[in-house]
Amino acid sequence: MIMEFLLMLLVVALYTVCSLNDKYAVSRCKMSGSRLTFLMAAGTAFFMAFTLPFTDTYITLSWQSALAILLIVLSKMLEFQMAGKILITMSAFELKAWNGVVLFLSYLSDVLLGEEVKLLRILCIALTAPGLVLIATVGKRKVNYREIALWLILYILGKFLYGVVMQQCTPYISSQMTLFIALVLLAVILIPAAKPMKIVGDCAEGRKGIIIILLCKLPNVFGLYGENKLCETSLANWAFITPMILVVMFIAELIKPEEGERPGKLSLLGSVICILGVIGFQWAAAV
Repeated sequence: MIMEFLLMLLVVALYTVCSLNDKYAVSRCKMSGSRLTFLMAAGTAFFMAFTLPFTDTYITLSWQSALAILLIVLSKMLEFQMAGKILITMSAFELKAWNGVVLFLSYLSDVLLGEEVKLLRILCIALTAPGLVLIATVGKRKVNYREIALWLILYILGKFLYGVVMQQCTPYISSQMTLFIALVLLAVILIPAAKPMKIVGDCAEGRKGIIIILLCKLPNVFGLYGENKLCETSLANWAFITPMILVVMFIAELIKPEEGERPGKLSLLGSVICILGVIGFQWAAAV
């Protein structure tokens, strides 16, 4: 249990850096969803190629392995394409708040797979829901949710799909191999839309911006390895990564908010409620 918690903390630290880097790529470098996804896939696959020999990699020639790879391609495509659309108008902090919904979908999935239903966890879901509503209500003053509602739903479903596939694919293909092949395929598929040869010239931050984005894919690799390991334990444990990132980003927003993104009073209240709910949700597992 302690080792799992320490692994969570490590993944949270790595992914917090990556989340802020995604915001930088969209807001400062003016990356489109296709280019952001291409750089993520190509950069992560590049660094993974050097680490795969030191990990537990295996694959069976079966339709299950092929399906797992294709579903991860779809998951990552949805995650980064939708993030590129959403982060234009929404802060990374608010997006992580909405992403907390994945935690509850994951718990429902664990229950359907045989985990014991706990009333305290259900109560934590009921506590968190008003917090998300408060964040959304305040957000309407600067975010048109009608315009991004579909993107937001697809983003959340993409994240949830990732956890489900990584949990179920291990009898046929290792999570590391699934991810590596999926990222290579994703990068190849996106070449026509991303136009790699023009990325540096079109980047608002120039070559420096592209280098910063790509270097951040190294911590992303180790974050993905840790995330995949947590998926094997339970989807709820895996999904708790996002709420923990929310806590870190919440503190970061208070200390050094981006221009025009300091949370308002209702937003702060909603965030605190959301944080208490998701932390309580995880604590209830040990009760």
